Amino acid sequence: MSEQCRLVLETGECFEGFSFGAKEEKVLELVFNTSMVGYQEIISDPSYTDQAVVMTYPLIGNYGVNDEDFESANPTIGALVVREYNDLPSNFRASATLGETMAKFNIAGIYGVDTRAITRIVRDKGSMRCLITGRDISVEESKKIIESTPVPRDSVSRVSTKKSFVFDEKEDTKQLHVVAIDCGMKGNIPKSLNKRNIKVTIVPFNTPASEIEKLRPDGVFISNGPGDPTDVKETIETVKNLKGKYPIFGICLGHQILSLSYGARTYKLKFGHRGGNHPVKNLLTDKIEVTSQNHSYAVDKESVRGTGLEITHLNLLDDTVEGVRCVKDYAFSVQYHPESAPGPEDSAYLFDEFVKNMNSFKEKDNAKA
Repeated sequence: MSEQCRLVLETGECFEGFSFGAKEEKVLELVFNTSMVGYQEIISDPSYTDQAVVMTYPLIGNYGVNDEDFESANPTIGALVVREYNDLPSNFRASATLGETMAKFNIAGIYGVDTRAITRIVRDKGSMRCLITGRDISVEESKKIIESTPVPRDSVSRVSTKKSFVFDEKEDTKQLHVVAIDCGMKGNIPKSLNKRNIKVTIVPFNTPASEIEKLRPDGVFISNGPGDPTDVKETIETVKNLKGKYPIFGICLGHQILSLSYGARTYKLKFGHRGGNHPVKNLLTDKIEVTSQNHSYAVDKESVRGTGLEITHLNLLDDTVEGVRCVKDYAFSVQYHPESAPGPEDSAYLFDEFVKNMNSFKEKDNAKA
């Protein structure tokens, strides 16, 4: 029988439920995700480091977890908050239950709570800190624990690779070589590059520009990742020193880092964008893309002026910046996830755009020579 536990919000609301997964007391940032499927990809996305994710879809765990769909080998999400948890999955691919997997990776879980009410609180009051605990302690004591626990600023350094390596699923010779700066990269990103005949060398987030130049890449990729982009000063400095020298493509945190390297500013959204159906307008084509998103921060629209960047995509829900580019430098980035798995495939063309940029850049260099 499941043990009782509780979720206490920094604003004082308390929700009683039952535990699944790891049974540990944790102070985390509370956010919500509106996706109907993909909980395995969500718990293994490094961008959710130190966060408790409320799933707005009520039934979670019904298709279990399999060995092939992880976005990272060692998930770092803090917790999952669900209405109804299914511990008897029905899926021929399942190799474990969601609860077993969460326990293995020290991910706390609470079910049997009113996720609609919690989501409304976060929507109205904004993302906030929370405490998940099995102890019978007062709300006031819980709030003191939350207030006394420092906000982590080292999330990218914890999830980034510690040494460089080549990610290559195919044995055939690759036509292009990309160096991917790992700030907490989802596994389907290098897979998406591999599918386009690209060799991918993954390097730590704090790799200096000089080391990347020694690898002689055709292009540079900046990955997604957790936390405040202004905390990742090493990566911002690296991109400042690489822009114009190589085609650059950034996704999510990588989009924010690229924008910061050009002099734009970022800010924290009230409750962020997390889900699989966010509409984004491509200003270059006038087409609407249905996108998968997961981020707390955004690029300030007014700050883009005078940086050399132009805005290429806008979110139709709140008019926030979803993409920028610098034509002269062959650099571009998007705030959403074209590699999302599972998720909409409307934006997969962006990887093809990156390939075109690298080929055009090489032709330009060859013409100079």
